[in-house]
Amino acid sequence: MIITVTLNAAIDRTLAVPNFRLGRRHRTVEQRTMAGGKGVNIARTLKTLGQPVIATGFAGGPTGTRIVEQLTEESILNDFVRIREESRTNLSVLDPTTGEQTEINERGPAVSGKELELFRDKLLYLARGADMVVFAGSLPPGVEAGAYAELIRELHKLNLTTIVDTDGDPLRLAVRAEPDVVSPNVLEAEELVGHEFNDDEDRTIAVREMVQLGAREAIMTVHDGCFASVLADGAPCLYRVSIEPREPVAAVGSGDAFLAGYVSARYSGGRPAECLRYAVACGSDSTQQLGAGVIDPRGVEKLLGEIEVERLALPAEVG
Repeated sequence: MIITVTLNAAIDRTLAVPNFRLGRRHRTVEQRTMAGGKGVNIARTLKTLGQPVIATGFAGGPTGTRIVEQLTEESILNDFVRIREESRTNLSVLDPTTGEQTEINERGPAVSGKELELFRDKLLYLARGADMVVFAGSLPPGVEAGAYAELIRELHKLNLTTIVDTDGDPLRLAVRAEPDVVSPNVLEAEELVGHEFNDDEDRTIAVREMVQLGAREAIMTVHDGCFASVLADGAPCLYRVSIEPREPVAAVGSGDAFLAGYVSARYSGGRPAECLRYAVACGSDSTQQLGAGVIDPRGVEKLLGEIEVERLALPAEVG
């Protein structure tokens, strides 16, 4: 079983608005409303890929009820802690004529210490029947930046594989807790290691730096694939995985589909290079779908042959 953790779950509304301009009146040509938040999106992709997954986190008020109901309608197993304050609603406006997407995300509900403790107990209970736990997305107000790190340490005692996709201080502290995998994008990785990347050599060194900060493996997504430092038979290996970018229908959520693809392949026992190939295929296919975490498995299979996997030489130790 795979657990996805979304502490700041949401209802995500995506509106397709041709020739979108600020200050104008527009009509949508398409719209979609789904349960969201990064962990929820990852759970959706994993469900589509046929993997056993359960989504957990916080859900509050009528919006929280809608989140749970929509996941249930999608046949995604879920077990959320109900909280007092209202879960958030996020809005995304997609201009299909340009491919540009504008996001407005609410901060989310304040979470009390008691509610967080209830979640900790629930997660440890669910973990008894799990192999992997994915922590993804922002932390809601009231939750300390070290929350992911504390939970990772608890799960390590149970020998579970832990995977983290967040940013800022929650990511920095989580890395120190030595998760099995971290998966930031370029901007999140630059903030984590403390400098900008100018070329592919910098990006290659960066994934090694993330490993030196504490993560066992690091995968950094880029617009056409990823750079990764992963373990093969216990030894570190560097990979550059790429695909020719396609004109996106909607790019938001492609990183979630990417990580879900990696988790799915790893859960199924795939070799590191093939897990990365599958991740890139899932992320690329998701850019052709309206809705975060939505993929077409047939499209993913077709893309696998278009992906280049290059093993890179290990650089000198950085420090």
